[in-house]
Amino acid sequence: MTFPPLANILFLDIETVPQYAHYAQLPDGWKQLWDTKSNSLLKYHEGETNESLYPRAGIYAEFGKIVCISCGIIQGNTHQRKIILKSFAGDDEKKLLQDFIEMLNKWSNGEQKFLCAHNGKEFDFPYLCRRMIIHALSIPSILNIAGKKPWEVSHLDTLELWKFGDFKSFTSLALLAHSLGIATPKDDIDGSMVWKVYWEEKNLQRIVTYCQKDVITAAQILLRMQGESLIKEEDIEIKQP
Repeated sequence: MTFPPLANILFLDIETVPQYAHYAQLPDGWKQLWDTKSNSLLKYHEGETNESLYPRAGIYAEFGKIVCISCGIIQGNTHQRKIILKSFAGDDEKKLLQDFIEMLNKWSNGEQKFLCAHNGKEFDFPYLCRRMIIHALSIPSILNIAGKKPWEVSHLDTLELWKFGDFKSFTSLALLAHSLGIATPKDDIDGSMVWKVYWEEKNLQRIVTYCQKDVITAAQILLRMQGESLIKEEDIEIKQP
């Protein structure tokens, strides 16, 4: 398995929530569309209703929004590596995306760079692109796969790498990390709780911390896959906004 230089990889993770705090707040048009969408899910969730399924709406780019994007890069050589983190978070999704796009365009300029996320190809990358289009924002070249041949796409996915061609099952980030002896992320909240922390607790910083842990874990997993030493906790640097 051949990997690009670690310094040329941007690790990222996004956190998403439903666009409205509660099902009852949905405008009529959106409520009808959510009912149609969630009707197809009800057969897999006995006892649930369109309303009770609404907290899951955040996983769909049409019904959700991004409240945090955390990114990380690895710097240094084998003996002196550190990971530097930066997060883009807020209630104004368009502003959040604009800031992220500006950073991504600057960082990816020059030699070939890569993006890496756990389940990024199925979730993070397409979700980012869809929300950018909804806000009439230009998708950065490194993120946009339209018209590109498979070998021209600079996307790495730790979930895909772990499958080794076996696509029958899904391995969560927490399970993969635990299997590889990496400190398990998400020791505070999990994905199903993000909507509640955002809309009810209104604790965005808690979501940012959770998101950053995923970025660190994805980076550590890729290091383990390369047979490299893990980055120590004291070598993790968080850049403030």
